[in-house]
Amino acid sequence: MLKNNFDRINVLKDLLPMIKKSSGLRIVIKYGGAAMQDLSVVSLVLEDILTLYYLGIQPIIVHGGGPSINFWLNKLNIEPKFHNGLRVTDYRTMEIVEMVLSGKVNNQLVALLNKSSSLAVGLSGKDSNLIRCSALYPFSDSDNFVGKVVDVNTGLLEILLSNNYIPVIASVACDQSGETYNINADSFAGSVASALKADKLFLLTDAPGIMADINDTSSVIKDLDLQTIIALQDSNIITGGMIPKIDACISSLKNGVKATHIIDGRFKHSLLYEIFTDTRIGSMITL
Repeated sequence: MLKNNFDRINVLKDLLPMIKKSSGLRIVIKYGGAAMQDLSVVSLVLEDILTLYYLGIQPIIVHGGGPSINFWLNKLNIEPKFHNGLRVTDYRTMEIVEMVLSGKVNNQLVALLNKSSSLAVGLSGKDSNLIRCSALYPFSDSDNFVGKVVDVNTGLLEILLSNNYIPVIASVACDQSGETYNINADSFAGSVASALKADKLFLLTDAPGIMADINDTSSVIKDLDLQTIIALQDSNIITGGMIPKIDACISSLKNGVKATHIIDGRFKHSLLYEIFTDTRIGSMITL
């Protein structure tokens, strides 16, 4: 027992420089994909986010909920469709998306966080016009409710953060006329990170990172800059759902975010590894 206690103390001492370096950071965490399907994994991720909070880091959580949305669409005999990694969203699909994200997933995440705290505040982009959006494809079919962020109400987020709350935000929002749109959660998180001038943006997903060979999980590229990203895009290595992730990373970096990370949310303690150790488990993109 005594040895175990000494081991814990030594681990804490080893981590102290990284803890001091990270304290005070403001980070935006996008959580989504298959990483959200296993409740035990979700609980571990949220516990890690609370750990970051208690170590002096300000987390802002943005979430999607693709697998849950697909489940309910299939239940209602609506076929899920995607184009370039973005969900094709007609009016019926939009109703399901909002029901699942705002009504189910957001409430579940907030409830799990608040089991051991009273810190989490659930929001969508609609609350206090947190996110003002517009149609991503304004000249397409009118039955198209895929949106893009136009403006972020940082005032509301600053009030919550300054009062020590953890915002948990569902990625739906309204345009100027009050029409509801589905916004890709990676893009949504990147816009929030940019507006807040966050130190870091983390995209937690069901892939180990950016891979040189999409069929080889050991080919994760640990450190990338914009030139490397452009080369990967030109080689068609970045495809599907990775496209909006990379776009969000590049946009946020150009708007003042210092570093962006794409990591596997299913990997136990992936956030803690990425922040507090030199053992990078995912991909970090910087300018």
